Amino acid sequence: MKHTRRIRGTAGRGRHARPRRIGALAALATLTLAGLTTASATLPLSTRASAGPVSTSHEAALVPCRIAIATGVQMSEGIPTPAGYSRSTGTVRALNLMVDFSDAPGPGSAADRLGEFFPQTSQWFRTSSYGRLDYRPEAPLKDWLRMPLPFKEYGIERGAPYEPGYRRLVQDIVTAADPEVDFRAYDLVNILVTPNAGPSALDTVLSVTFSGNGEAPTADGVPLANTSFVYSRQDDGSGSYARTGYRVLPHENGHVFGLPDLYTMDGGGTVGHWDIMSEDWGANNDLLGWHKWKLGWLDNEQISCASTPGVSEHDLTPLAERGGHKLAFVPLSEESGYAVEVRTRAGNDEAVCKPGVLIYRVESDVDTGRGPVTVSDSEERSGGCTRRPNVHAELSDAPYGPGETFRDRDAGVSVAVLGESRDGGYRVRISRS
Repeated sequence: MKHTRRIRGTAGRGRHARPRRIGALAALATLTLAGLTTASATLPLSTRASAGPVSTSHEAALVPCRIAIATGVQMSEGIPTPAGYSRSTGTVRALNLMVDFSDAPGPGSAADRLGEFFPQTSQWFRTSSYGRLDYRPEAPLKDWLRMPLPFKEYGIERGAPYEPGYRRLVQDIVTAADPEVDFRAYDLVNILVTPNAGPSALDTVLSVTFSGNGEAPTADGVPLANTSFVYSRQDDGSGSYARTGYRVLPHENGHVFGLPDLYTMDGGGTVGHWDIMSEDWGANNDLLGWHKWKLGWLDNEQISCASTPGVSEHDLTPLAERGGHKLAFVPLSEESGYAVEVRTRAGNDEAVCKPGVLIYRVESDVDTGRGPVTVSDSEERSGGCTRRPNVHAELSDAPYGPGETFRDRDAGVSVAVLGESRDGGYRVRISRS
């Protein structure tokens, strides 16, 4: 896929399209390297600035665990997220525009299309952020915005960048909406395309996000730098669409907030259903604790950093609950480390079949779509504990339980689960040589 634009500033200033795994209903599509990289020569240098509040003595102890943003990586797992993305705390105003075409007229009303995603998306973010993100969807135009060209003439392709087809489409959207919409009033934009435009999501997923892109087309003098496009419907025929089909939008908006894709380019699963940036089909799921810290939804006081040789013990409360100690991190280098958290079937985590201690490796020098996070499976090749459709079965029983120990002998790190408390928390012992 050829890219002709230059993208200046921080990494991650691109578009994010992803493969889908729908059991036997659809084959996995392969993303090319070109579909995941940008033509940027001015990517950020490594940094160790913090997430969360201003500096405190506790924050200083966390410095080794804020793994650095890696130079040359489009969307890095490093902390903090670079400037240019939408803010992820406080009140965020989301503009929603429903778009149709002469060769794909919107079925039903535009309000029906909006209703496929709201209020569920706002509720999902409220739950995941512990109320720290007040996501306010607005739709000042109540009817379909009819584009001047048929859908086929825009040449929209999977993961295509902001030119030429998308640039024309966005300009036509702006022209149609601008008389009644002040784009300066919004933090992000959702383009909810009529579901009969383009292929079924069972065949090809066109949904895509352009995030942090300062050279996007402008409207009212501001670039549409953080814009998500949603096509088709993620309906696998299991009957769950009305309840879970909205989840493509929280996934796409995750990119607007600076989060990378956690699947791999060949459609493989290194994270499974433990983060919506990995799987957003079917049953509900949450974000990893690392992402919640990165987004400012966890305070520094809720994180502990096991950065020195020796043994330390940590009491962790379930990630879905408000308050309490949530994440222990073991840095391995300036760009990698192990995160330790507790996952239970609560909050947004609908499909957890084995509660326990989830352990995963975070690598800030691995790009979006290449597997920047890898979950450690406590029961490898077990087949998992879930039979729910569209949930990665093998990793569903990944969490560790009391008496079980994770070991990385090469790194000299072990994490032992000592026990479970009555309130669902766990005590872990981290040892490092």
